[in-house]
Amino acid sequence: MNRPDTAERTVASSRPVRHFHKYRSPLSLDHARRQGDISQLAYLVMGGRDPAIAFLNGENVVLGGRPLAIATASPEGYVQVAEIIRSGASVPEST
Repeated sequence: MNRPDTAERTVASSRPVRHFHKYRSPLSLDHARRQGDISQLAYLVMGGRDPAIAFLNGENVVLGGRPLAIATASPEGYVQVAEIIRSGASVPEST
């Protein structure tokens, strides 16, 4: 006969263990500002949350990486990504 406490332990032990890691260091103020600004620009220009997220998190052939990472990393990267968003050429270039 299974005791309830034994059954609970069996179920709990069969679940995958998930480890959550914090970022090693928080974004600098400049990085955070660029990330917020490029996200807002994409949201407004691209017509909403879903297209903006898809573009910012997808690989972009022209940029050679993820637009969000490129825009966040440097002021020059921000300008490159912002120009692509404003030109409307972002959707075909994403993979």
